[in-house]
Amino acid sequence: MTQTPDAPSQTGAFSPTLPHFVGVLGGGRMGAGIAHGFLMAGCEVLVVERDDDAAAGARTRVEGSVAKSVERGLADGADEVLARLAVSTDYAGFARCGLVVEAVPEIWELKVSALQGVERHLDPAAFLASNTSSLTMSGLAAELARPENFIGLHFFNPVPASTLIEVVVARQTSPDLVATAKGWVAALGKTAVVVNDAPGFASSRLGVMLALEAMRMVEEGVASAEDIDNAMVLGYKHPTGPLRTTDIVGLDVRLGIAEYLAETLGERFAPPQILREKVARGELGRKSGKGFFDWS
Repeated sequence: MTQTPDAPSQTGAFSPTLPHFVGVLGGGRMGAGIAHGFLMAGCEVLVVERDDDAAAGARTRVEGSVAKSVERGLADGADEVLARLAVSTDYAGFARCGLVVEAVPEIWELKVSALQGVERHLDPAAFLASNTSSLTMSGLAAELARPENFIGLHFFNPVPASTLIEVVVARQTSPDLVATAKGWVAALGKTAVVVNDAPGFASSRLGVMLALEAMRMVEEGVASAEDIDNAMVLGYKHPTGPLRTTDIVGLDVRLGIAEYLAETLGERFAPPQILREKVARGELGRKSGKGFFDWS
């Protein structure tokens, strides 16, 4: 079902390796960033949200992201890019999409329900991807009617600035789809890292482990959050430290991933008490204004 448009619809030519129509389920920070990436690559993008208020919020986020790209000179005009954006609450619009990327919260039951709901509306030749950062892709694939057309596309936050996409291969994923997905990543101007299905994949597993140890160091009074982060930035050339990265990702998101990894890989991933307490207080990081750092 991969199609190409009759003519380029932005300043750069449309990439024939990408589907013409791309869907995104979920228009939060990640979903909006994913939609932005496909819009900038010339695709027509449909974002579907749960209700009208959420859909309006998704549109606002995508518009803001595109506006920043225009300010940086990455596109000639926001109107031209946003003319290819549609936002809806109706899954039926996914019927014309060659690819749909699911970007709903990391809750197993929600992921399964969302993916099954999308699949019911897809052309049998279309592809379905999940942006999950830790849940088992093979387990999700087992809940689908066409698991061979399902793959993980783990984008990183903030999507427009990140150059990495983790391509996660379920046991059921068609080998041809892996090659196709790598082409999509290249067409988005990013680099693919291909990993086989395992709890936390590669990036989340390593990133969360480092972040959890940094949290324990704060909890134990070893050093301040700022000094711990500076040690990793200046000493190991990380672009941001593990605690500031946690604030950007969201402490609630990191807690959910850590709990899942603790269940599947053992107590070495058990969330420290400081993380649980901050989430309970609503200190979720940048999105709430406070986490390990003050974002107000």
